[in-house]
Amino acid sequence: MKQYSQMNKDELNALKNELDGAFVKYKEAGRSLNMTRGVPSDDQLALCNDMLTCLNANDYKAANGADCRNYGGLDGLPEVKKIFADLLELTADEVIVGGNSSLALMFDNVSVNVSHGVRDGKPWATQGKIKFLCPSPGYDRHFTICNYFHIDMIPIAMGEDGPDMDEIEKMVAADPLIKGIWCVPKYSNPTGIVYSDETIRRFAKLKPAASDFRIYWDNAYAIHDLGETKKILNIIRLCEEAGNPNMVYVFSSFSKVSFAGASMTCMASSKSNCEYIKQRLTAQTIGPDKLNHLRHARFFKDAASVIAHMEKHAQILRPKFKLVSDMLNSKLGGLGIGAWTEPKGGYFVSFDSLDGLAKRIVALCAGAGVALTPAGATYPNGQDPKDSNIRIAPTFPPLAELEAAMEIFCSAVKLASVEKYLA
Repeated sequence: MKQYSQMNKDELNALKNELDGAFVKYKEAGRSLNMTRGVPSDDQLALCNDMLTCLNANDYKAANGADCRNYGGLDGLPEVKKIFADLLELTADEVIVGGNSSLALMFDNVSVNVSHGVRDGKPWATQGKIKFLCPSPGYDRHFTICNYFHIDMIPIAMGEDGPDMDEIEKMVAADPLIKGIWCVPKYSNPTGIVYSDETIRRFAKLKPAASDFRIYWDNAYAIHDLGETKKILNIIRLCEEAGNPNMVYVFSSFSKVSFAGASMTCMASSKSNCEYIKQRLTAQTIGPDKLNHLRHARFFKDAASVIAHMEKHAQILRPKFKLVSDMLNSKLGGLGIGAWTEPKGGYFVSFDSLDGLAKRIVALCAGAGVALTPAGATYPNGQDPKDSNIRIAPTFPPLAELEAAMEIFCSAVKLASVEKYLA
């Protein structure tokens, strides 16, 4: 088929009539399909069902003899600290294991930095109107944290190797009120980009004007490969080598490894930062859910078992990502009305429509029973300057439902594009 930009008015009107008819049928079908968030499917959750019964009435002690039913263990059981440390190529004393939400760890850390400052630093709140750099399109929940603490957000363009490092280096060197940057370095949400070695080295060598500048390194998809394992450089080691040992906080999670609502998460940083964080944890908590930590330790045993388990996830997810890719290519390829990513891991596909159409496409899908992440959500304050980016989350629906949702999505892209050219 011709590119839409090459069609005459009669051809566009004929196509619009055809698509309008298709949407009448979609609405009559009364579907309710949800692709709003990157949620594990029932099949993925079932992979860990044995974790529900892997402890018994006499199995409640950790490897160090600690009674997991009782208080203590502020920074996590030694065996789960080792699992995270091995997966992230760190040492156990650089890792703090918490509850089920890495987002809670990030929120808490920003909150403490605002109210009390980083180690040996002043509270951010006393220094003026602070700012964060936000690679965009990016993760909407990072932006929500900034909004909650009234932190100004500065979008940074994303490229194939990660965010624009020229811009980042220039901005952090010039403005002491820039206190942080959000990063999803592997299979970035939503683009699926993996930061290049050069990008990560440049992050470690940043020379910020603010001595209390921090990199929030959300390595949520560290082990979420769909095919060949893709490794990224160790940002903590590189920061040490560059003379910036305390500049980075790394976050990771088992939310998409075990049970999304009952997993375990970790924060990793320099030993100095970890000691500072543990000092305030003594005022905040008596300790995490150690029985849940013990369940994970019993079920997974070690890092190698976790990696083997993730291949089972990949076997479930690969057909879904392939279906999305195949449908986008077969139904929209060559039409000149969109571009999309084909990630090798993670949980999302990023789609860019013609400028000004993302909100219209999402609305058309909603009217036909397909719920998507709101247009604009992948940019700070929900403001996509081009109104073009849409995050596709293919993980939760069964294949048949995903195919129906993608059929509607592709038709919505076509109809919105036709309307634009006719206008």
